[in-house]
Amino acid sequence: MNRLSQSVMKAWIGLGSRFLPFADAATPDLPLPRLLRLSLFQVTVGMALVLLIGTLNRVMIVELGVPASLVGIMISLPLLFAPFRALIGFRSDNHRSALGWKRVPFIYRGAMVQFGGLSIMPFALLVLAGAGEAEHAPAWIGDLGAGIAFLLVGAGLHTVQTVGLALATDLAPTEAQPKVVGLMYVMLLFGMIGCALGFGALLADFTPGRLVQVIQGSAVATIVLNGIALWKQEPRNPAAQRAAPQRQPDFRASWASFTHGGRVIRRLVAVGLGTMAFSMEDVLLEPYGGQILQLTVGDTTKLTATLAIGGLLGFGLASRVLSRGADPFTMASYGALIGIPAFMAVILAGPTSSTLLFGGGTLLIGFGAGLFGHGTLTATMNLAPPDQTGLALGAWGAVQASAAGIAIALGGIIRDVVASFAAQTGSGAAMAYDCVYILEIALLLATLLTMFPLTRSVAANA
Repeated sequence: MNRLSQSVMKAWIGLGSRFLPFADAATPDLPLPRLLRLSLFQVTVGMALVLLIGTLNRVMIVELGVPASLVGIMISLPLLFAPFRALIGFRSDNHRSALGWKRVPFIYRGAMVQFGGLSIMPFALLVLAGAGEAEHAPAWIGDLGAGIAFLLVGAGLHTVQTVGLALATDLAPTEAQPKVVGLMYVMLLFGMIGCALGFGALLADFTPGRLVQVIQGSAVATIVLNGIALWKQEPRNPAAQRAAPQRQPDFRASWASFTHGGRVIRRLVAVGLGTMAFSMEDVLLEPYGGQILQLTVGDTTKLTATLAIGGLLGFGLASRVLSRGADPFTMASYGALIGIPAFMAVILAGPTSSTLLFGGGTLLIGFGAGLFGHGTLTATMNLAPPDQTGLALGAWGAVQASAAGIAIALGGIIRDVVASFAAQTGSGAAMAYDCVYILEIALLLATLLTMFPLTRSVAANA
């Protein structure tokens, strides 16, 4: 029986190494089991994102009857913490610990903050909605409690993701970093998909008590999974920590040093423009399919999976090509270039009533976004100074998260404004969506123009 178990385990590991995306990211110093364990921090981030932008969005509006405008404000609160990711990364670069750790204390603190937010969130939401025995509680208590809960979850997930990626960069050799990036984001997507399915099943028969159980279960899972992810990952070096200067570097001086030369600002502007271009349609694709193409709820729900599959394919191709020495800026430019015909296909799907064209365009949007995201993140990792990895990744994450949040809000606002105008003038309903898609194409063109000097300089140095 023991021999049989060993044979099964060997076969399972062999299959995983052959078919798991980015399994070849493993190295002798960073084997696959350790790499997969480290990536669990991305699962907790994905779980929090699903709760914030998916499950709780629907529960608050439908089951709890919270006004949609208030829901939108609550969900946008975590974005207020996104700009601080650069500061978080900087602090983790220069942290001094008696135990000899730089990254672990920050990930632990982020996980605890996220745990706290999730712990109080269900009770705050019930008070906010006036459900059950909370109907007599003052309204401001629910508003304040829910706002604090969402802020804490946002602060925690931004801290965990920023410093977790910095730790992965520290552990991975340079040649394996593109594949490590791909694996980390594949695990984020897997975590989001798995948690979405799990939350949907658990809350199918909604009760206030079940909501408390699910969200607080997520809080416990956050602590447990992050604890498993961090176990014996970062090497301890107390001697080096004691020998290091006690005076902490100034953030402004470090930021000035980081942005001096290397066209860092241009790279960050390109990240912001490209992220906005690929994010503005996030809340519009399913309504577009239902309102313009008359698709059923089940059919439009499949769009999320199609977008995710496209992203996985993009990450997979980018990881394989970049690991062979390709230029990440060029890869990101290809992603932006692919996005242009993708949005054109979505626009043409309306007048032609072609669901095939709509699905193909959605798949290409995910594929282009995968190439672009992987390329810009790999470039950030490769070009970051050894002592500023956290600052570089924090800056990338701050720009990416802030741009995505602004783009999603703008997409919805532009759609509503144009739809109101179209109703008054008798124009077609598709006009409201097409304006957003055309703006995204314009942003992709601006991204290509911004990145052109970056790719040209690489070609000149080749």
